[in-house]
Amino acid sequence: MRTARRPTPADRRTPAAPTAPASPVLLPRRTPPADDGDGDDDDGRPDPVLDVVVPVHNEEKDLERCIRRLHAYLVETFPYSFRITVADNASTDATPRIAARLARELPGTYWIRLAEKGRGRALHTAWSGSRSPVLAYLDVDLSTDLAALLPLVAPLISGHSDLAIGTRLARGSHVVRGPKREIVSRCYNGLLRGTLAVGFSDAQCGFKAVRRDVAERLLPLVEDRGWFFDTELLVIAERAGLRIHEVPVDWVDDPDSRVHIVSTALADLRGMARLGRALAGGRLPLTALRRGGGLERVAELPPGLAGQLLRFAAVGAASTLCHLLLYTALRSFTGAQAANALALLASAVANTAANRRLTFGVRGRHGVLGHQLKGLAAFLVGLALTSGSLAVLDRTAPEAGPGPELLALVLANLAATLLRFLLLRAWVFPGRGARRTRGTSAS
Repeated sequence: MRTARRPTPADRRTPAAPTAPASPVLLPRRTPPADDGDGDDDDGRPDPVLDVVVPVHNEEKDLERCIRRLHAYLVETFPYSFRITVADNASTDATPRIAARLARELPGTYWIRLAEKGRGRALHTAWSGSRSPVLAYLDVDLSTDLAALLPLVAPLISGHSDLAIGTRLARGSHVVRGPKREIVSRCYNGLLRGTLAVGFSDAQCGFKAVRRDVAERLLPLVEDRGWFFDTELLVIAERAGLRIHEVPVDWVDDPDSRVHIVSTALADLRGMARLGRALAGGRLPLTALRRGGGLERVAELPPGLAGQLLRFAAVGAASTLCHLLLYTALRSFTGAQAANALALLASAVANTAANRRLTFGVRGRHGVLGHQLKGLAAFLVGLALTSGSLAVLDRTAPEAGPGPELLALVLANLAATLLRFLLLRAWVFPGRGARRTRGTSAS
């Protein structure tokens, strides 16, 4: 019979203090192959695994620094063959000359020139002409830490996912940017979730990748050639049941960014409306895009969205009428602002109760208090809009009577109604507003 070994002093030794983590081991330098344009490399090797597109317009200040830093990073750390494509869309400064020189000096670096502006146009052109199995793009300011590039493309190289995006809004992301851009970004992505019921967290991060075979099917369906291009690509892909992989990124805002927030936001809103109409009308062949392997059918519209909009509009019309009648009855006793607040509060409580039952199909008393409290938060948004309209009217036309006041309230109520629907769908009744069947996904 084997006897147990008696512990020795070495067995009772105090554990060693933890040591500092080892530095990452750099892979052998990867010199990208030269390409003679025949689809294969000069030594007979196939096209590079990854084609990284950098869309630029009048970027003479940052272009060389960006491309040299990206090229050095890929050569030293990236374990697959690669190509860098500078996609110049109608630059009028020295950008084309710098891009051409970099293409001569840095192996595996190329540039294309487009006669028209548009980031989406640049990406569409570059990706359509590439033969690499994985296509990516990043912004020229390199706001995203390049350490996220391999985690971004690895699921596409392995075949696990179809698209991949960097996200600044997920747990694990580290973001440095001003409050204005933070608010705009979160409002935009919240609007996407509320109107198009998307599941991905960050549509605007300039750090995305797609498999070429997937891009060949998606690109013909994407109409936008500006900033809405990649949002439209993602929405169509998600509705088709394709797998979208998300990577939390470290991201530092470029203070010299020349993106015009107002014009870009308006263009994005127009793009969302156009895409929503296309999805509602069934004009996109989503079935042909779906992954194989028994994936369950994905709803081509957020379930019940059309019906919800109709029911919400009916409830909203009744609530607006109720609000105006109460305001008219109370104004002579309490004054305009107090009458507006009381009338809006009463109609908001009734509106939440009616939408809870009729629009979103919630029955019973469970959760009713929470729903009403959240509904009151949405009421405060409407109160701010309507009270603000009355204050502006009073300042600009102090002698205006009840008629102009009612007109101002109607216009303010229209804006408040849209915001209220988005809040109800995305926040107050999220399970009822965005429920859908989804396949296994990394998103």
